[in-house]
Amino acid sequence: MNERQRIAWRLVPTVLLGLVAIVAIGVALAAVDLAYDVPLFVKDAFRFERPWAAALLLGPILVYIAQAGAFRDRGPRLRVSRGTDLAALPRGPRAWLSTLPLALRVAALSLFVVALMGPQSIHAREDAEVEGIDIVLVMDVSLSMQAEDIAPNRFAATQNVVSDFISRRPNDRLGAVVFGRDAYTLMPLTTDHEALQNVIRELQLGVVDGEGTAIGNALGVGLNRLRRSQARTKILILLTDGDSNAGNLSPDQAAELAGTMRVKVHTILMGVTDNAPQQMGVDIFGRPVMGRSSGNGINPELLQSIARRTGGQAYAVGDRAALERSFHAILDQLERSRIQDQGRVYGELYPAIVVPALGMLALELLLTALVFRRWP
Repeated sequence: MNERQRIAWRLVPTVLLGLVAIVAIGVALAAVDLAYDVPLFVKDAFRFERPWAAALLLGPILVYIAQAGAFRDRGPRLRVSRGTDLAALPRGPRAWLSTLPLALRVAALSLFVVALMGPQSIHAREDAEVEGIDIVLVMDVSLSMQAEDIAPNRFAATQNVVSDFISRRPNDRLGAVVFGRDAYTLMPLTTDHEALQNVIRELQLGVVDGEGTAIGNALGVGLNRLRRSQARTKILILLTDGDSNAGNLSPDQAAELAGTMRVKVHTILMGVTDNAPQQMGVDIFGRPVMGRSSGNGINPELLQSIARRTGGQAYAVGDRAALERSFHAILDQLERSRIQDQGRVYGELYPAIVVPALGMLALELLLTALVFRRWP
């Protein structure tokens, strides 16, 4: 065997590995396309959750180098005659394909690494249209919400009823704003209702300054969340237990802005008195110390005016049942509209890559056991 022929023969494993790798990539891409209908080559439509795992691709390369070298140096166990150089060359397709199991193994290991990198589709729900409306929940978290005239207290009752309301609006985009002396966005409009419910369940009094009630600012922040909404129906649901005594935007100005934006504001007055019992703290033995609410006074006329000027409804609730009825009444009034869901959902694509890799490993085992088995 001359040097040129020897070099050509040693290139066989590399050529086979390249061909099998190309086939493996093609099979994986076809599987992803068929299983998930994902446009892999569209910008911002695909990502790897763990791109650092690509460093593990060094493993299959080392496997190839080690085993290809061992295969190259493996000679016949019994030499009968050296013959000519051409006679020393392996003959027949079986000899030329003897490195196919190694190529399959390396390609399968490479696909497993790609699956470990966490391929994900981020195009699946982009620009998808769903039936629903846009709703922002504006929740009072001032300290007077500790009053216990609505069991177990105003704040806890609000959390429970709001969570139930969210579960009853599966096709709507919902957001949340919290306010005390000032107002902040708790979560922008989203269709991820589970995440919104979790955030509301974990909400506690004291996350914002509770020594005040900025109703105007709260409405302004809620309206800002709806500013770019394309839904035909936009709703604010204001839950508060006091009069407005803080903020740099008056409730009347906010109501006028809501009317201009065609946003309906439904108001719910939590409690019918500003002197409700509430826990003021604990004594030295850890027992609750009860007192009377130090709220700034309720103002049902203000909430009625806001609702009337924006086309909404005003409710006043004194117990948990009345609070639930108010939300059910709002549910009955809501109409449906077509909105655009701009949220991104990360769809896992690794199953479509793992399955071809498992198939290649199975084929390698079969070829090694049945076709390329070496006999002593």
